[in-house]
Amino acid sequence: MSEKNLDFDTVIDRKNTNCLKYDFAVERGKPEKILPLWVADMDFRISSYIQEALFCQAEHGIYGYSDTKETYFDAVSSWMSQRHHWKVEKEWLIKTPGIVFALAMAVKAFTEKGDAVLISQPVYYPFSEVIKDNERRVADSTLFLGEDGRYHYNFQDFEDQIIREKVKLFFLCNPHNPVGRVWTREELLTIGEICRKHKVIVVSDEIHSDLVFRGEHQVFVNLKEEFREFTITCTSPSKTFNIAGLQVSNIFIPNEETKKKFQKQIDAAGYSQLNAAGLAACEAAYRYGGEWYEAMMSYVRDNIAYMKSYIDEKIPEIKMTEPEGTYLVWIDFRSLLLSNQELEDLIINKAGLWLDSGAIFGPSGEGFQRVNAACARATLTEALERLKMAVESVL
Repeated sequence: MSEKNLDFDTVIDRKNTNCLKYDFAVERGKPEKILPLWVADMDFRISSYIQEALFCQAEHGIYGYSDTKETYFDAVSSWMSQRHHWKVEKEWLIKTPGIVFALAMAVKAFTEKGDAVLISQPVYYPFSEVIKDNERRVADSTLFLGEDGRYHYNFQDFEDQIIREKVKLFFLCNPHNPVGRVWTREELLTIGEICRKHKVIVVSDEIHSDLVFRGEHQVFVNLKEEFREFTITCTSPSKTFNIAGLQVSNIFIPNEETKKKFQKQIDAAGYSQLNAAGLAACEAAYRYGGEWYEAMMSYVRDNIAYMKSYIDEKIPEIKMTEPEGTYLVWIDFRSLLLSNQELEDLIINKAGLWLDSGAIFGPSGEGFQRVNAACARATLTEALERLKMAVESVL
């Protein structure tokens, strides 16, 4: 049996499917006919092997409480070993309905109300939301945009923040959303040694680990044996295989005491088994989804290169940060000298696009927009043409 769903060019109509990306524009204050390239899911049909696993489960007709057998862990661990040279142990695994849920559980497990949790903005906005919503404070060691066009850590500021704010917990985004950095071994080792020195627990969100175009993803906890003592690694097939709606994540915690504290908060939240469909999809994805994954990566890589060429040639007034990882593209509009409100008007009303405003990723994201490039080339072309006309209208 071979993979069937390798056509990424066909535009699939996702409207009227209760799709967050396409069906909720009006409810979220946007024009009804806006073209959405915001939330991080793909417009591609999933691997036929995942579909078949879900069809098989649906045909069974009973959807009771479910858990996983050895075959599930074998599929997950084989993917991690083959793709990331990381040997995971079954005893480390806790399954959650998502990584944001896991972040919230870590906040509750390892900090008290009023404590500071460290992040590095601009960064995935739920990081700050789960901190604030749990009555903790955000400490931000802001990334800086270097002359090389890449974002970097200021390691002195990173350590200063830990000391000044008495930080116990750090959320690492690896690879980094939205700026697209794939952190190097040297960068991560520096972060790890600082956190080890100050006894800071690191929650490493590695949801985009399979989506690397330049460099190589470094599994943070795998860099040094000592990092196992203070690291929680968050993984999921949801971004890689476009199954975010099935809500399944695999969280790995080697330290037994840390794992117990984390699990206690999940128990206190009243959560136990994941949904049966998500578990079936995860196992099928990691066991049989390699061909689809490779084809998708090739298509998205070409989309990103096409986008870079188009912007450089036809919209030179804006600058695109070419992502080393993720299918999310970070675009700098600051040269247009627009206020946040004026930039939103340009994107929403003049271009008719629904993107993610850079401002939601923190103050350092103001003047930027995040674009989802995991769509059919025709959709991307239409978006770029709309953007070109809108920018020309304000020059």
